[in-house]
Amino acid sequence: MAPEKFNPLAAEIFALKKQLNAVILAHNYQVPEIQDVSDYVGDSLGLAQQAAATDADVIVFCGVHFMAETAKILNPGKIVVLPDKDAGCSLEESCPAEQLAALQSTNPNFWTIAYINCSAAVKALSDVIVTSGNAEKIVRAAPEGKDLLFVPDENLGQWVMEQTGRPMTLWKGNCYAHAEFRREGLQELKQAFPEARLVVHPESLREVRDLADVVCSTERMINYCRNHPATQFIIVTESGIIHRLRKECPGKEFICAPTFNVMQMPSDNCRCSECKFMKMNTLEKVRDCMKNLAPRIELPPEILKRARLPIERMLEISAR
Repeated sequence: MAPEKFNPLAAEIFALKKQLNAVILAHNYQVPEIQDVSDYVGDSLGLAQQAAATDADVIVFCGVHFMAETAKILNPGKIVVLPDKDAGCSLEESCPAEQLAALQSTNPNFWTIAYINCSAAVKALSDVIVTSGNAEKIVRAAPEGKDLLFVPDENLGQWVMEQTGRPMTLWKGNCYAHAEFRREGLQELKQAFPEARLVVHPESLREVRDLADVVCSTERMINYCRNHPATQFIIVTESGIIHRLRKECPGKEFICAPTFNVMQMPSDNCRCSECKFMKMNTLEKVRDCMKNLAPRIELPPEILKRARLPIERMLEISAR
């Protein structure tokens, strides 16, 4: 049954979407009720691709601030709204543009690879943008003879170095939600569910990645769980993805990974790892931002122009 058939708020959102010629894009970590009214739910790469291709007049971006900025960079003439203007990101905060510029000035041979979890100003200083889904491919395609600088997630950067063998200077930043997973807790959970596959996001610590059956982006997690014959999966990322996994992989069991040493098994309602920023968006705020066309994402023209180049380079390399 379509959400608007039983949820008046969802029905109002669908009516506004038609009235505004809007598209609703949601990250995999959004709350279930937002995912259920969205036109597309996916990871950062998929959301960027959708934003680049949309013919909507209004983009309602249900995620965090840097994601909505990316949509605006790709659509400077369109209205982009974010349900909660304070939905930020610890990774974005860890890498101020002025500090990055200062580091870049110490080595003119730096070629800067920026994880998409960064501000528009940082993107404007970068040579190429990556997501967790395409970082390995793009680093392999990076020019030889350059000193690669990877910002701002040192855990993702470390994993990419392991996969590619390309040395990189790593910025000291991390996602607070992923950095809370620990080896001991996952080992105990694995003992309780010995047949479960351990699926880990590359923003996690190395001690956690080393336990994984597979390390991958959220979109690849969906595909892996859908196609693998196993019926139990321990999911080591933000727990919002569990909703989509259950919808798209019926008959399989998904277990949220704890962010502490397990003292008792997680319940069906466990939300062991939640990004406080992702969860700032609510269905009411989605409705309100569509009614008011605010909070609206606005960026200086020079940032829009400069930041678009490394994003387009990412999309071009990803499409090869």
